[in-house]
Amino acid sequence: MTPYKTHNKTIGYILWLFGILGVHRFYYGRPVTGTIWLCTLGVFGIGWIIDLFLIPAMNREVDCRFISGQYDYSAAWLLLVLLGYTGAHRFYIGNWKTGVLYLLTLGICFIGVLYDVWIINQHLSRRNRLQMHTDALYASVY
Repeated sequence: MTPYKTHNKTIGYILWLFGILGVHRFYYGRPVTGTIWLCTLGVFGIGWIIDLFLIPAMNREVDCRFISGQYDYSAAWLLLVLLGYTGAHRFYIGNWKTGVLYLLTLGICFIGVLYDVWIINQHLSRRNRLQMHTDALYASVY
């Protein structure tokens, strides 16, 4: 399968700096191991060090799993990590209602932000796929 270049390796390494919390694992679509890293501080630091060398492979693998398109994964992730409690990532992908809800409730007291860390890659891929089909349909009509 041809990779779509959905995720940026540089962003992966920047998030790796906070890797003891598993952020880079969530970014690369690995929420289960991201949660393990979060609960064990990067598997007591050992897994975090090993991931320094695994990031290129994780980057290649994630590019094959998700669909690129109108919504950029790296931009959405940076908004989520830096401003998730404000709903900025939700505004970015067009979810205005939940964006306002996040803004008024600090990301539903941060629980919503934790949920989004688990699902944002799948959500972006779904939105990009829908946009691709909409564009193709529009092109076929006109």
